[in-house]
Amino acid sequence: MNTEIENFHLPRWIELPNIDLYIDQLVSFLEQYLAGYIKNDNEKNEKIITKTMINNYVKQEIIKPPINKKYNKEHISSLFVIFILKEVYSINEIEKLIHLAIETSPIEQAYNRFCSELEKAIRIVFAEKNYVKNSRLSQEQYILRNVVQSFANKLYVQKIYLKK
Repeated sequence: MNTEIENFHLPRWIELPNIDLYIDQLVSFLEQYLAGYIKNDNEKNEKIITKTMINNYVKQEIIKPPINKKYNKEHISSLFVIFILKEVYSINEIEKLIHLAIETSPIEQAYNRFCSELEKAIRIVFAEKNYVKNSRLSQEQYILRNVVQSFANKLYVQKIYLKK
């Protein structure tokens, strides 16, 4: 497993900035964590996260509008999930998955669970191992496991086989 993958980490709720961020700060913060793991569709070395993308998610009501042009922890955590999952799911599907997660848990807990499961999925896939079967997972936990595995599998194919 390469060091970049071994060190993959998404900030947990408590690690997200305690101050609200302007959009430029938000883009920089997201890119700091995601630049090596997500790709822009056009592959022309353009930014993977732009202000326009974020503004479109607000206009489409996928995330709430910023408050006084500032984005809080809820916005930041939602955007981490969106930018990761849009690698394998449509925006409508992501919206449904986010709603499922926050219907069953407080947003902080749902986000932290997403981060933990994603990191675990990436480690397992890159170690070329399989998940241990766990019949005690709730339907929501099982769906989350499959969602993050789909991203981990795509990342594996890109990094190992396609060398992106």
